[in-house]
Amino acid sequence: MRQADAVGQGPVRYGPVFPDDGLPVLPELATVLAAAASRTEEQPVGGAPVLLDAACGYFERRGLPAEPARVAAAPGAPALLVALTAALGGDVLVPRPCAAWWAPYARLLGRSVFHVGTPAECGGVPDPYVLLETVRRVRDEGGDPRLLVLSVADDPTATVAPPEVMHETVEAAAAEGLHLVSDETWRDTLHAPRATMLLSPAEMLPDRVTVVTDLAGALLPSGWPAAVARFPAGRAGQALRARVLDVLTALGARVAAPVAAAAGHALGEPPPALTRRDTAVRLHARVAAAAHAAVTGAGAFSRPPQAGRHLYVDLGPLRHALTPQGVGDAQDLEEFLTARLGMPAPGGHRFGDDLGALRVRLSTGPLLGRTDTERAECLTSPLPLELPHVQRALMSLRSIFDDLRDDAQRWEPPR
Repeated sequence: MRQADAVGQGPVRYGPVFPDDGLPVLPELATVLAAAASRTEEQPVGGAPVLLDAACGYFERRGLPAEPARVAAAPGAPALLVALTAALGGDVLVPRPCAAWWAPYARLLGRSVFHVGTPAECGGVPDPYVLLETVRRVRDEGGDPRLLVLSVADDPTATVAPPEVMHETVEAAAAEGLHLVSDETWRDTLHAPRATMLLSPAEMLPDRVTVVTDLAGALLPSGWPAAVARFPAGRAGQALRARVLDVLTALGARVAAPVAAAAGHALGEPPPALTRRDTAVRLHARVAAAAHAAVTGAGAFSRPPQAGRHLYVDLGPLRHALTPQGVGDAQDLEEFLTARLGMPAPGGHRFGDDLGALRVRLSTGPLLGRTDTERAECLTSPLPLELPHVQRALMSLRSIFDDLRDDAQRWEPPR
């Protein structure tokens, strides 16, 4: 029995944590939360009117018109996804790899989950031809695929799907009658927003796409759970929203009043919140680029990160160095790198990737420092990569990967 299995390190209870930004809470947000701390009334399921109005404004500013009857709020995107999965029924399709929390909720409901390969240029979105093949195979075998979950800005790969890929995938999904859930948690964390075109499936297929955004992506601390969903227009969208609210009611999934106040404030995007968001995105983009250079310079493979606070690394080219260390699969690699780096390095198997592939997701938050003072300094410095504590963290990362490269060259068999 594997050590990981022996201690019960399954995919849910020991799953990877959300890539937190590692930064102090914005003071204005803390003030709003504190002012609402004395509220004792229970929030309505799906969100109070003031929160729904704020969510509508948020979506409209992104070219997705909404009204309160088309949106809902919940304590985190997982609650929304489990409610959507329960409401829609059928089997679920997801990309390989995908966010670690997508598949467990479908399995919790007794639904089959089918992973679909992604195109070479990005993650988060299934390859359209592989999607069609998978849907037809599942149906031939008696399955009932109804829901496709995808991400325009992806966790774990930190890539953004090009518009042409998104078009082809959405067209394939529409042709097979699938409902789409577009996880847009990371859409506001583009590293180069002027150079990266992000297209929401809801712009292409408005009557069959539900958009879900977890506010921990760019607007709230991850410890303040809140997420919003925008449902399709028309009777079908109204019926889906009603079924989702029924499930949220059964789960008791209400946003806590203080968090709801902070979420409404953040969704309104006042200047201090926008300034903090943009500053944090630039900071993580710089650190991610430096981390990417460190791992690829050592011979590992990683797509350049385009969004979020993480990168996805394939250490297959360094397998010769890792085998003598007892690393044979992604679980071994997770344990090895977590110990070496002193920070979480969840293996690709946590995200539905092949266990035998040596892939991990690395987060940039732990590289910003160990104390609130160090992390706050990253926000105000014009040259955060030159701060001593950031330099030390990046040097340690580079040193560990360089050692693996050197060992791989030493162990490489002669040609």
